[in-house]
Amino acid sequence: MRYDLVDLRLFLHIGETLNLTRAAEKSFLSLPAASARIKQLEDAFQAPLLLRQPKGVQLTSAGEMLLGHAREIFRSLECMHSDLFPYAKGIKGRIRVLANTTATNSFLPDALSRFLGDNPDIDVELEEHLSKDIVTLISSGAADLGIVAGDVAGDVPMAGLEATHLFTDELVLLAPTEHALAAREHVSLESIVDSYRFVGLNQSSAIQSFLDQAARKVGKRISLRIQLGSFDAVCRMVAAGVGLAIMPMTCAQRFAQPLGLKLVPLEDAWARREIRLVKRAGRDLPQFGELLIRYLVDATAAEVKQA
Repeated sequence: MRYDLVDLRLFLHIGETLNLTRAAEKSFLSLPAASARIKQLEDAFQAPLLLRQPKGVQLTSAGEMLLGHAREIFRSLECMHSDLFPYAKGIKGRIRVLANTTATNSFLPDALSRFLGDNPDIDVELEEHLSKDIVTLISSGAADLGIVAGDVAGDVPMAGLEATHLFTDELVLLAPTEHALAAREHVSLESIVDSYRFVGLNQSSAIQSFLDQAARKVGKRISLRIQLGSFDAVCRMVAAGVGLAIMPMTCAQRFAQPLGLKLVPLEDAWARREIRLVKRAGRDLPQFGELLIRYLVDATAAEVKQA
């Protein structure tokens, strides 16, 4: 069999994008060259790896098997590079992290900036996803570390993963101090969603998708007057009287309290969430991956102490 790491990296990108054109671009290959490499792989394994479709591609069973092995190969290479760091210079390491909206808007930027500043030879690839999708991606080996939120009863299954508790957070309603709901000790989403209009994040954000799902479960729909790109912008709209908002307490303390907004806890069980760091069980990370975990744990400890 004749194939190389370029072939496997290309196939890894195909598994991530399910699109041959985008995978070729990410691999810095022309589309004809990428197609030829996939044909060579299929000839080498004597099995079809992809099903070509009008929009994108789908992996066959053999393709899914190859994708899993390719992920393990590149993870092993990262471990090799990490072990060689004390003996060589110029080797770059990369770790892929998936996180929910709470993490990306609270402790994570500070933790990653310190980590990257202290480790100039390491790159971090960060993506935001829903917690349930993060668990699936980490379990499949598509990423190294994940930061997820689930209710304290454990609604996000962790089978096959090692989970480390970081802190417990809750979702709160934001309202101007003069608003009728500002004097309430707590509210439920179902009791307010029909009577008020809201300000939220863009639909691509994990937290907005989560809130939309929570509303649908009680037969409701959140009416959004405007969707923005950051919690800071959302809070400013709430302060201007545009609408109400729901966001994690850790983020509200950063962005809402300086504007004098009232934070009203949600009484819904799903609103109280455990923030956990997850990785695959029984799989060693590169040394710099374990180092990043320490940075994340220290950052969340500092966040809780300041709260």
